[in-house]
Amino acid sequence: MRITTRHTVRTVQTLCVTVTAALVATGCGRSADSGPGNDAPAKIDAGKAKGTVVMWSLGDPDENLKALAKKFEQENPDADVKITAVPWSAAHDKLTTAVAGGNTPDLSMVGSTWMAEMAAMNAFQATPTSIKSSDFYPGQWDTTKYKNTSYGIPFIADTTAVYYRTDLTTKAGIKGALAGDRDGYLKDLKAIQATAGKQNPKLRHAAGLVMGFNSWIFWLPMVWQQGGDIYDAKTGKFTFDTPEAAKALEDYASVPKQGLAPTDRADNVQDFQDGLTATYQEGAWAGGTFHRDSPQLDGKWKTMPLPYTKQPAGFAGGTDLAVFKEAENPDAAWKFARFLTEPANLAAYSKVTGTLPPAPQAWSEGKLTEDENMKAYEEQLKVSKAPPAITTWQQIADAIDSELEKLALGKATVAEVQKSLQSKATSIGTGR
Repeated sequence: MRITTRHTVRTVQTLCVTVTAALVATGCGRSADSGPGNDAPAKIDAGKAKGTVVMWSLGDPDENLKALAKKFEQENPDADVKITAVPWSAAHDKLTTAVAGGNTPDLSMVGSTWMAEMAAMNAFQATPTSIKSSDFYPGQWDTTKYKNTSYGIPFIADTTAVYYRTDLTTKAGIKGALAGDRDGYLKDLKAIQATAGKQNPKLRHAAGLVMGFNSWIFWLPMVWQQGGDIYDAKTGKFTFDTPEAAKALEDYASVPKQGLAPTDRADNVQDFQDGLTATYQEGAWAGGTFHRDSPQLDGKWKTMPLPYTKQPAGFAGGTDLAVFKEAENPDAAWKFARFLTEPANLAAYSKVTGTLPPAPQAWSEGKLTEDENMKAYEEQLKVSKAPPAITTWQQIADAIDSELEKLALGKATVAEVQKSLQSKATSIGTGR
C-alpha cells in the first residue's frame, strides 16, 4: 500500500470504482433495524480470543503480518488466524461482492477512501468504545468514520512530505531544508532552477509535479493550509467556489506556470533519482525505493514537511482494519485488530515494512524518528486530514484530477476550474 502517482498502480487511496445503484438501494439485503451512522458500537468480551479468525490482507502475501498473527496465537492458544492476501487490483470488487453476498471474512484491511462507501453498504460493525480515538492521530482516525461513527481502526498511515536532493540544493546556496512557508519555498525553487545546466548540468526542473492521476492528494492540503475546505459536512454542500480554494489553485499552478516543474507526465521518482529534478513530494515508500534503486544517493537526499501558507496541513490516507457485520467470529476478530494496533506491534510492523504507524505512541516506542528522514512524516501526521467521508468521493477526486491537469497545462484559468469543480461536484452529489 502506498500513495502513488504512477498510472499502472491503483492503490488504497484512489482505485477508480463505483458501488452499483442496486447494492446501495438494497443495503445489501440487511434489515433496517440498524444502519450506517446509527450502529451501536461492537463489544469485546473479556478473556482471550477463541476460534478461527479469517482475515483478508491487501497486496502481496505479508509475512510480517503473519508473524504478528503467530504472536497473537501464542498469547491466545485457542485462537487460529487464517490470512488470505488479496491483490490491490482486485480488492475493491472482491470486498463489495463479498458484502453483497453475505460471504465476508471476519476481518479485512480496507483502503481508507473505501471506508465511507462500504460503511454506507451496511458492511461493517461500529468500532468498540474500548478502542480510543485519542490513541491515534486525528486525521487517521477520521479515515474510519462515516456519518460521525467509526467503523474500524487505523492500521497503516499514509501521507506525503517533500524530498530534496541536498547535492543539488546546496549549489543553489540553500543550506539545509528549503523554506517552510510557501512564498519562501517558491523563492528557493527559483534559485534551484537558476542552476539548471550550470552548477547542476543534468538538472531540468527544480520540482516534480503531480498532474492528472492522484493529483488531488497533493492539491487538497493546499486548501486546508488556507483554512478552507472543499466540502461542508454540516450543510452537505461543496465549497470549491471559496477564496481559499481559489488561492490553493493558484499555488498549485504557480510552479509549472513559472517553468519550475515539468508538465509532460514525467516519472517524478525516476527523475529525482537521475538528478533531473531537485525536489519532489511523495509518500514514505519512496525513501526505500531510493535506497534500493540508487544506493549511490544515500546521504544526498533528505525530507521536510510540506511548505504551507496560513497553517500546516497534509493528506491522511492509508489502510484501516474493519470487522464485518457478517463475521462468524467478531469477538476474536476485534481482539486481533486491537492486538495489531497496539503501539509496540505497530512500531515493529513499521520497522520491517517501512510503513507509517497511525498512533503517536508507536512512534515513540519504536524510536522511529531516530531516522532523520522519518521526522517529516511524523510532523505531517500530526496535522494531516482525511478527505470528505462521502460515498461519491472517488468521482469527486477524478473530477479534481481532470481539472487540475487543465490548469497545469494552461488550458483553463483558476476561475474556470473553480466554476467547473463546483458544478461537477454539486451534480455528482454526496451519495448516501
